[in-house]
Amino acid sequence: MGRVRLPAPLGLVCCLLLLLGGSGGRGTAQGPWEEEQGPGAEGGLWGRAKYEAVKMHLGALGALSKQYWQYVACKVWHESCQEEEEEEKEPSAGPGWSLPLVGQDYLEILSTWYCGFGKCCETGDCRIVNNITGLEADLNGQLHGQHLAKEVVVQAVRGFLQSPQPQKPLVLSFHGWSGTGKNFVARMLASHLYRDGLKSKCAQLKKQISETVQLCKQSLFIFDEAEKLHFSLLDAIKPFMARYDNKDQLDYRRSIFLFLSNLGGNAINEVALDFWRAGRAREEISMEFLEQRLRLELLEPVENGYARSHLLEENLIDFFVPFLPLEHHHVKLCARDAFLARGLPYTETALDEVARMMVFVPKEEKLFSAQGCKSVSQRISYFLP
Repeated sequence: MGRVRLPAPLGLVCCLLLLLGGSGGRGTAQGPWEEEQGPGAEGGLWGRAKYEAVKMHLGALGALSKQYWQYVACKVWHESCQEEEEEEKEPSAGPGWSLPLVGQDYLEILSTWYCGFGKCCETGDCRIVNNITGLEADLNGQLHGQHLAKEVVVQAVRGFLQSPQPQKPLVLSFHGWSGTGKNFVARMLASHLYRDGLKSKCAQLKKQISETVQLCKQSLFIFDEAEKLHFSLLDAIKPFMARYDNKDQLDYRRSIFLFLSNLGGNAINEVALDFWRAGRAREEISMEFLEQRLRLELLEPVENGYARSHLLEENLIDFFVPFLPLEHHHVKLCARDAFLARGLPYTETALDEVARMMVFVPKEEKLFSAQGCKSVSQRISYFLP
């Protein structure tokens, strides 16, 4: 295992545990400093017996400290557990005390202290972080041109998590053209709710809802391209998003459902275009004004499962989150982020060139990127030396 520095509080706890554990054992055996001073004692000098006693105790203390360190490291850095388990299979040449004999009580104290700090448990929830402050900061810094999505997502998720007993799961529906940031926000939300992001057992895609809720009380379900899902599938999961009124059922009120869809993109783009033609800033577009237009388009009788399901009719969606079309300067910001992510220098000329490689619509105004920011990271390869 690589050399790692413990955080100060954890290091202090470990030091205290070592001092406490070092004096433990079977019975109340005296330490080398407490041996009787017999007539053969040589003034202030230690005899050979005392030297050997000190050497034995220090060796045992060193072995114990290694086991403490392995325990703590396995708790904090989980990837090191397998490595330590393999080492334990090999016979140890040095002296050592088994944890059940020395310091076991202090290990329990350490485990309780760490789990209280890191939300440990055996149900899969031990990787929940719920870092809404970090989510808000990253959305402000990395999500471009989406003032409505930033505001709605942060306020909705923060309010849901702060509610001591929500009546139903939180259901968000993301709408907009491809490349405007719907999947990006979904991944970012997962990474700030769970330490493992989308790899977390608590974040699942379209399957095993019941099993996942049993494993993780706070579960995240993401349904991409929701308009392509069969309406019977959407209706099948409808009970998980309804109000919870049966105490005999599985409690799913702490779950979060995200639906990502290109539906409504045309209505959103028309509003943004109307504001631009009227000389008004896109930041003036209000949620109240846009949500009404968005609902009308979603309720139109079209051949897609999302519209044919009962999610809209029964008002099971708590928030419609619109993603506005991206303009030329937003694409430049995406290009800048792509250069920085790869540690590459960039110039304004290079950013302009990347943006000009994208297709912009409508044909007359050429205002909005037809692909959003998709493929921007691939296009910067043209400018590498």
